[in-house]
Amino acid sequence: MAPPDFHRLDGNGSGDLVMSLPGVPSQVSTARGLVTAALGRDHPLYDDVALLTSELATNAILHTRSGAGGSFTVTVTSSETAVRVLVSDAGSDGPPCVCRTSAQSTGGRGLPLIEALSHRWGFTREAGTTTVWFEVLQTRVPAGVAVRA
Repeated sequence: MAPPDFHRLDGNGSGDLVMSLPGVPSQVSTARGLVTAALGRDHPLYDDVALLTSELATNAILHTRSGAGGSFTVTVTSSETAVRVLVSDAGSDGPPCVCRTSAQSTGGRGLPLIEALSHRWGFTREAGTTTVWFEVLQTRVPAGVAVRA
């Protein structure tokens, strides 16, 4: 089931799914719902994309002005070979940080996780907005090819 107030960029039922959300913790699950609407739970990249989208939505709420009464926007784009998610927030004083944390730390693993699971990722900062994005590729193994560890 699609989240309630999403829209498609091209307006005709296909293309990018986009949703603007209030910067409150309960909206992380709504961001995951947008992934479900875009991909469906049976999509081979669904689990990774839903997890990484949760991380970016959480970061937007915890580490930017979006979580101080603002909002953030989630965009999900999919093709036969890749899924790309962008989360745009109300910006912060500094750029996103892929900081390494201690084993005892309870936070700070979001961007390292995105770095580890995505094909590529990045961010832009302009006009008071930060957009962090990631791309996950769908790889296919031809029939009859054995995968060895």
